[in-house]
Amino acid sequence: MNIDNSVDELGLTRQFLEIAACPACHSGFAVDYERAELICVNADCALAYPVRDGIPVLLVDQARSTR
Repeated sequence: MNIDNSVDELGLTRQFLEIAACPACHSGFAVDYERAELICVNADCALAYPVRDGIPVLLVDQARSTR
């Protein structure tokens, strides 16, 4: 079993990014490293969730709209 435990500059693992889903629509995420956010890839949803101290805050009421 080969698990990549390396973390990116926000403190997120590749494994987490592969399984993480938007709580609002269940789509995947793109990472915005400059804003430290996970962006929902569903254009109809397009919520941006903050990553604070390496912890994604996946709460809809904490997300901002990118539209």
